[in-house]
Formats: sequence, C-alpha cells, structure tokens
Amino acid sequence: MRAQGWPAERTGVMADVGLGAVFAATLAFWAFLIARSWGGDYWRFGCAAGAVVCVIALARRRDRTWAAVAGLAVAVAAVLVARLAHLPSEPGPAMALGLSVLVGSAVRALPAPSACAVAAGGCAVVAGSLLTAHASSSGVPSVTALNGTGWLAGLAIGLCLRLLSARRRSVAEKVRRDERLQLARELHDVVAHHITGIVLQTQATRLLARKRPETVDGSLADIEAAGSDALAAMRRVVGLLRDADDAAPVAPGPERLSDLVERFGGHGPAVCLRLPDGEDESVWPPEVAGTVYRVVQESLTNISRHARHARSVTVSVARDREAVVVEVVDDASPAPARRHHRGGYGLVGMRERLEALGGTLCAGPRPEAGWSVLATLPLPARTRR
Repeated sequence: MRAQGWPAERTGVMADVGLGAVFAATLAFWAFLIARSWGGDYWRFGCAAGAVVCVIALARRRDRTWAAVAGLAVAVAAVLVARLAHLPSEPGPAMALGLSVLVGSAVRALPAPSACAVAAGGCAVVAGSLLTAHASSSGVPSVTALNGTGWLAGLAIGLCLRLLSARRRSVAEKVRRDERLQLARELHDVVAHHITGIVLQTQATRLLARKRPETVDGSLADIEAAGSDALAAMRRVVGLLRDADDAAPVAPGPERLSDLVERFGGHGPAVCLRLPDGEDESVWPPEVAGTVYRVVQESLTNISRHARHARSVTVSVARDREAVVVEVVDDASPAPARRHHRGGYGLVGMRERLEALGGTLCAGPRPEAGWSVLATLPLPARTRR
C-alpha cells in the first residue's frame, strides 16, 4: 500500500516545492516594486502578510477548511490595516496567488456548503480590495483586477478538478455496481438452479423411502451428484472474485444444454430439446453461448418452482444469419403465483444479460396454456454467415 501511495505523495511534495518557489519569486518582485515606487519600508507589511498567506496555502492539505478560513482572515485584516494606515494596496500579488490556491483547493475537496462559503469569502476579499485601491485610468483598479482574476482562476480550476473527481468516483461506483450485479446474477443463476434440483430430489426421495425403499440408494446418489455440481458451480462463481487468468470459465457453453435438459428431466416434466440442424455451437462467441445456457437454465428453474403441474416443456434454439432465438415453453395451467412471478430476480437477471449484448426478452403466459420465455440474441458481425 505504501508503495502505491508514494508516487502520489512525492508528486504532491514536488508540486508544493514548485509552488513555494513561485510564491518566493512573487514576494521578492512585489517588494522590489513597492520599494521602488513608495520608497522606505512600505514593502515590509505587504510582503509579511503575503508570506503568511503563502505559508498557509502550502500547508492547506493538513486541513483545507481551516487553511482557507485562516488565509481569508489574514487577507481581510491586511485590507483593513492597509486602509487605515494608508499602505500600498492589498491583497498584493503574492497574497492573491495564495488565496487563489486556497479557494481552488477548498472548492475541489470540501463538501458543497463549505466550498461555497470559501468561494463567497474569496469574492468578498476581491470586493474589499476596492477599499485600498488607487485610481486607475481603465476604471477597474489594478489590485481588484488582479485579485478578481486570481479568484476566478482558483474557482474555475477547483470546479474542474471537482467534476473530474466526481466523474472518476461515478465510473468506479458503476464498475463496482456492475461487478456486484454480475456476481448476484451468477449466484442466482448457477447456485439456485442446483439447490432447487437438490430440494426437489430430496422431496422425491422422502416419498420413495415410504413406498419403495429399495430405490432410495439411487436417489441419494443423484442428490450427491447434484451437490457436487452445486459445489463446482460455486467454485466457478468464486472465480469471479479472482484474476481473469486464474478464474475458471463461469458460463458453460451451449454444448451442455443436453446435459442440463437431462438433469431437469430426471426430476421434472419431460423436456424436448430442439437445436439448430447442423449448427456447430462451438463457433458461437463465449458470451452468446453462456447467455443461451443461462436463459434455458433460469427458465427450467422457474418451471421447477412455479409450474410443478406442467406435463411437458419444449426448449427451442434457432439461429438465422443475424441472431440466436431461444424459446422455452411449458403447458402448465395458469396459477396466481405464476402470474406474479414475472417480477422476480431471475427474469431481471436474464433481461440484463440479454440487453447487455443488444438482445431482448419476452416472458409471459401463453394464450392457450402455459408460460413462454422468448429471448433474441444478436450475433456479432464476425460470426454471421
């Protein structure tokens, strides 16, 4: 962690060193001008007040709020003293530069109310500079123009950096949100499917234990196999949290649809699987193959949960030149629970997967009987033929 933070820390130190050199050069130049035009020791007060603000600006990272308040307070005091003692106009160039740094730093990093308060204070100092300003042929006193320019520059730079930081945070949060959604979808799609199968097989085994005890061993073997599949699926999901090079592929390909249908048919209604004639599914992009599998898997899981009275299920996968179309239909009679299921997380996850790839999803009751899930997934141009 220290190795990662060191470059940024070193950059900040180097920036402050360069800023300190600019402050020192500005103070020296201002002292020379005052001594040349006013004579005597008139330069001492302005340079001392400017040096204080510059030092505060260099220490701003310790506490940006108090640094800004202290810098503005010194500036106000300098304006009042210069007015009462008839000294050269304040704030001078060095102080104006320090105030610009303080205002920009506050606007960039402080909460909105505090940032607005500091910006307003800087504007008040610009207006107060009129108290010590000397007449100018252009109509705008030079000290006011100088401080106004510095204030505007600090405000503009601070706002730009604030917006950039907000944008970076927004992008980072979106990435984290997408990763959480992906993990949630994988947990729902992969694990819930296998757990549902285990629960259904366990229920069936309890019935067999009373009626045909001799078949219990086979049912327990099926439950053990389903548990092993669930464990393997969980390992694939955990792979999402690891580096891409280390993680096992999460989404199995469409060539395993037959295995999926076979497992479902062992404890659910009969399933008829229709695949494209002569289609080599291995040429499909992995994201398309995985999405096809997940749509079928989620649809069969929903049938297990919400359409136990279904007698048959048809899974059709078709492909034309531009898209793959997946349809899963059952013949279960309508039920209130089934009608309200359309808002579940499974359908949300399927829709998110499909929309991410430019596809569409339609799910709902069929006119005659049963439920239909129809997914259309466009193929990338490179795979079309």
